[in-house]
Amino acid sequence: MTTETLEFQAEARQLLQLMVHSIYSNKDVFLRELISNASDALDKRRLAGLTEERLRTDDLHIALALDPDARTLTVRDNGIGMTREEVVGLIGTIARSGTAETLRRLRESKEPAELIGQFGVGFYSTFMVADKVTLLTRKAGEPTGTRWESAGEGTYTVEEVADAPEGTTVTVHLRPEDGEDGLHDYTDLATVRRIVKRYSDFIAFPIRATATEGAEEQVLNSMKALWARPRAEVAEEEYREFYRHVAHDWTDPLETISLRAEGTFEYEALLFIPARRPHDLFQRDGRHGVQLYVKRVFILEDSRELLPDHLRFVKGVVDAADLSLNISREILQQDRHIQLIRRRLAKKVMATVKEMMTGDAEKYRTFWREFGPAVKEGLLDPAEDRKAILDVASFASTAGEEPTSLADYVARMKDGQDKIYYMTGESRAQVENSPHLEAFRAQGYEVLLLTDPVDEIWVEGVPEYAGKEFSSVARGAVDLPAEEVSEERTGSYAPLLGWLGETLTEVKEVRLTSRLTNSPACLVSAADGLTPTLEKMYRAMGQDVPTARRILELNPEHPLVDALRAAHQERAEDPSLAETAELLYGTALLAEGGDLADPARFAKLLADRLARTV
Repeated sequence: MTTETLEFQAEARQLLQLMVHSIYSNKDVFLRELISNASDALDKRRLAGLTEERLRTDDLHIALALDPDARTLTVRDNGIGMTREEVVGLIGTIARSGTAETLRRLRESKEPAELIGQFGVGFYSTFMVADKVTLLTRKAGEPTGTRWESAGEGTYTVEEVADAPEGTTVTVHLRPEDGEDGLHDYTDLATVRRIVKRYSDFIAFPIRATATEGAEEQVLNSMKALWARPRAEVAEEEYREFYRHVAHDWTDPLETISLRAEGTFEYEALLFIPARRPHDLFQRDGRHGVQLYVKRVFILEDSRELLPDHLRFVKGVVDAADLSLNISREILQQDRHIQLIRRRLAKKVMATVKEMMTGDAEKYRTFWREFGPAVKEGLLDPAEDRKAILDVASFASTAGEEPTSLADYVARMKDGQDKIYYMTGESRAQVENSPHLEAFRAQGYEVLLLTDPVDEIWVEGVPEYAGKEFSSVARGAVDLPAEEVSEERTGSYAPLLGWLGETLTEVKEVRLTSRLTNSPACLVSAADGLTPTLEKMYRAMGQDVPTARRILELNPEHPLVDALRAAHQERAEDPSLAETAELLYGTALLAEGGDLADPARFAKLLADRLARTV
């Protein structure tokens, strides 16, 4: 048979050089690519055999042969195979056009792996580890085969072969082992088994290996893709064991979710909600995301693109029939398929949590205790389904010790109440003892107690739930029903309020309030102002936020306030009144858990005042 020497397409030569030096971060993936190609060929033959009996075979498989003496690794399949024209078209050139501009960007980029386009060139990855690659193939049903061979230096040879077996055989003539360069010994069975287990364990066809001539074949992959089996056929222990494998968690999952999408775009998913939060849940560089497979070939360990960040605790796998991947199959392109999967998985997870909420209260309480703060982060993104998140959220409340859902809160609202009242703070004890709640408690209005840091932020951007506006009890003027204060009494306080406004430079305004029943005073933020806790959060993040001047509200029914009014009316120039005003402001600040600007001065003023009373 004659041998023909051909040149690679110009762009293919450039790609070969990039392949060897730049593109793949892990040289082991060449074996994943060859196995993936073999699996695709087996799938095509299986489909062809459904309509052409002569192409049918009962033993579709992939065979790996390791030869340490010859330094070769051979990957064989009895799949559909290729004709000579297909070999030249698929391997001798880059089959898809439009690569020149991408290659230019690759040469100019410091991170070329980020810019790779969508090429069908997994085969080229063999040149990272090979001095020479030989491919022998025969199209199923065709009389002759083709041998292709190249050292990856610009040319390749093609010849016709009469006795080639059906399918494709790729022989990789390996370069010497080099641990520093990440070049392992790919004739070592343990090394090959490790790579197959990591990347190709769930390939639907057996991957058999022989390490020496005449040795018994070993099957290296499990072929047990639980997500591809009907749930009724999988034991719970199998799911638990698989969860431990993918989540690296020794506990059992709280919930198992299986999902199958069919139609123009097909994928399967097997997801798990853990029973406890991982230690790195709130760490920026934490290990988040689900495993991504494409046609049972492992692609990514932690694919963050497939679930929104507020569901980052979910573990499991997604197996897509087809996805737009880059050349190294390491970075997903942001296309509509990815967004479709993301939305569907998020919707399924939230629906599962909703079912927990209504059907298994104990399981739901565990979920919300562990993951509620992370889930509420989704309320910060207008693009997410905020209603779905609010529907499954629960909050501490003045109505009792157990958290309440928003739906239950709305069902308990008083006649005429048109707002969902809440207060934020650092702890439940601090918020429950706040003076801001006094009038709400006295009049029987329920108030949500929001103590997670994220609560300070999401309430700013979520306007309402079920048509009821969220309203902070510590901001703006209170709108509860109250007895009218006579104009005469209001007027009698005007001098005191004006004087306090001038004396206490820290406050923006001093006014009477009906929100207090037991305390003499409280501090409230303006309707459009930042809360003290939110100020602290911004400063902790390194942002320079000016201290907001707040409003001091006085309870005209409190003896201290009434006595201060009378004293100011009688002896407005008495310097001790300014000290009393300072103490009044300080106690209001402490009552809400705030920090005094000068604690030592406050303590001295208080001690001197106490000394005069004994």
